[in-house]
Amino acid sequence: MLVDSLPSVTVDAITDQTTVLDVREDDEWEAGHIAGAAHIPLGDVMARYGELPADEEIHVICRTGGRSARVTAWLNQNGFDAVNVSGGMGAWMDAERDMVSETGNEPFVK
Repeated sequence: MLVDSLPSVTVDAITDQTTVLDVREDDEWEAGHIAGAAHIPLGDVMARYGELPADEEIHVICRTGGRSARVTAWLNQNGFDAVNVSGGMGAWMDAERDMVSETGNEPFVK
């Protein structure tokens, strides 16, 4: 699988109506994530993919784009319409987009 051959978008393509799947680990999610995003860590996606909408484009995000590329490829091979978010949450933070945390602290990308 070549990452370059995957459908991808930049963080600018994400709106409040976008279906976002964050595949980072629990501690990364808790530190800071996109409000309204779904969270299924990479290692759980194959067991929990039934939680994802089958009729919507899913924007898959991680910290930098590697884990999300793997999930995007797997989802597309299994009938979903998924795109990888280039640059991941690092790009989201660099673009100064809003984040929320589960810790009560100021959100950040871990």
